[in-house]
Amino acid sequence: MTLAGALGIVRATNAALDEVSRVSVVTPTLSPPSDGFENYLLVGSDSRASADPADEDFESMGAEEANPGMRADTLIVIRVDTKNNSVSTMSVPRDLRVMMADNGRFAKVNSAYQRGADVLVRTLQGALNIPIHHYVEMDFAGFKDIVDAVGGVRICVDRASRDKATGFFLGKRGCKMQNGAQALSYARSRHFEEKIDGRWQVDGTGDVGRGDRQRYFMSVLVKQAVRYLAENPMKASGILSSFSSAVAVDDGLDLIDLARKLRPLANGASLSVALPVSSDMISGSFVFTLNNESKPVLDYFAGLGPLPTTPSN
Repeated sequence: MTLAGALGIVRATNAALDEVSRVSVVTPTLSPPSDGFENYLLVGSDSRASADPADEDFESMGAEEANPGMRADTLIVIRVDTKNNSVSTMSVPRDLRVMMADNGRFAKVNSAYQRGADVLVRTLQGALNIPIHHYVEMDFAGFKDIVDAVGGVRICVDRASRDKATGFFLGKRGCKMQNGAQALSYARSRHFEEKIDGRWQVDGTGDVGRGDRQRYFMSVLVKQAVRYLAENPMKASGILSSFSSAVAVDDGLDLIDLARKLRPLANGASLSVALPVSSDMISGSFVFTLNNESKPVLDYFAGLGPLPTTPSN
């Protein structure tokens, strides 16, 4: 690569990073630095405000008029150990019952996002008793644009799988490259089915299984992005533009520093940790609640204990 080309990439990188939106309201609610680790809250928003009727998945996503407001469809806590550079991820079920930080009432955690990113962070810090040091928000359209910008992602399934609600379908065991809309239909799946002994059967793990699929999706997206950038350095500006238009972060987050710290996600060295929960029906609504087994997991993400001995995968 020529010097001029390298300088062009640097300029394009800086320009793209300058365009990243900042969620200033959340900054005062974030925790002060912790010794030896950092927690990043990754929020996938299901706002339909940017939904395009021309998109192939518009029918399954729906329009803003039919699905108003903002909901936190994906909540993932990413723990970076700043001493050994390891990375662990933990999904928080959107149906987890918690106390809202602004009014003291109990509700599903995804509704906290409707009350503001600052309320969501305060709610999670209080309910899980863990610090949140940084905030990263991404919308549905953002997921799709990033996947398409890096040439798609390779999704693997153990057997034929589908979700008729989102449109996801892989007709046999194996792996297949998926474009942005297809990959999102996998990550959003709440009615996941697998073909077992010739019959379609609903995945019984519910939101927990959905969290596992979301962490897997995030991992393969990061791997593909790193690989694509290494093979196509001159296309870095396009990828970064897709990224910068898709995310919003807190005022103090350095995206270059974050990318460096998340490299273990790309090489498969990260750990995916399940948050132990129990299911319940409260006032006619299905919810998850934390159980006694959640304490060692949450202690780890709070910097109060060692890594649990049985990560989910």
